[in-house]
Amino acid sequence: MSDSFRLPTPADRIPSVADQVRSFALDSAATSVHFLGETAVFVGSEEICTLVSDEERRAVDIASGAILSAATDGKRVIMGCDDGRVVEINKAGETSEIATDAKRRWIDAVAVHPDGAFAWSAGKTASVRNRDGSIKSIDAPSTVGGLAFASKGLRLAIAHYAGATLWFPNMTAAPERLEWQGSHLGVLFSPDNRFIVTAMHEPALHGWRLADMKHMRMTGYPARVRSMAWTLGGKFLATSGADTVILWPFGSKDGPMGKEPMMLAPLKSRVSVVAAHSKQDVVAAGYEDGTILLVRISDGAEVLVRANQGEPVSALGWNSKGTRLAFGTEDNAAGLLDV
Repeated sequence: MSDSFRLPTPADRIPSVADQVRSFALDSAATSVHFLGETAVFVGSEEICTLVSDEERRAVDIASGAILSAATDGKRVIMGCDDGRVVEINKAGETSEIATDAKRRWIDAVAVHPDGAFAWSAGKTASVRNRDGSIKSIDAPSTVGGLAFASKGLRLAIAHYAGATLWFPNMTAAPERLEWQGSHLGVLFSPDNRFIVTAMHEPALHGWRLADMKHMRMTGYPARVRSMAWTLGGKFLATSGADTVILWPFGSKDGPMGKEPMMLAPLKSRVSVVAAHSKQDVVAAGYEDGTILLVRISDGAEVLVRANQGEPVSALGWNSKGTRLAFGTEDNAAGLLDV
């Protein structure tokens, strides 16, 4: 597989690579997909996840009920389950229980730090386990909606009702509150750690510039934003929630303040999930009608990966090299494309 690929210029005929997709069925619909090397890990909505490589495809039991959340650092995928357990799986398909909520509450959100630490939430409580095995916990003002680590330093963002909390688990300083009315259900740090963005229950995003806590309202969506991804270098934040791929500009010191988003790849269907390429300014977009497109940001050029087949795309992800794309849909279909 090559480390790069070329999308067509606007003068080219929009091509399809759908005939190059390796398609297969999963035992349950994938809610997310993550890569461990060249192995794709499809996290199911129910008890299992499925590992797919060039050599084999196999299902692995994870939970006795539902898998509610998942995150990866490229070495393992950790999953939060509805029986109060946090479980990890490695490339070999080996699993282990790495944390348990004492009250066996649902593990609603998980996050992984590059240094090996990880975080999970149960109800209002967010916890972090450091590399040395020590565990620190904090109670948010309300049920935790999402977790995210900053790329530098052990700093955790916690989304909840009426805003977000920034917490250094290994410091004695009080956590910092970022306030904005409404229910915040997901959170991301920008790759340069200058901004934090939350996805809200209403069809909108909210952001803060951390240097001075200036607010950024990102509105106009017809539906709730359920998927967000930073493009190469953090220049744009690509999102679902509309019948185009919405890309908010974050390349300047002001981020999207006072700016309109870029809108690419319009269809008569809403975008359900996005995944940004790690090496090029390209976004993969899955739609509610089952369509999947590759879209180049510079000129909006498109490549068809999968034609509309009825059920929404529910999972989409690239490997770290950007040479393999995996997807899953709500009707248990899945596929791999070597680019």
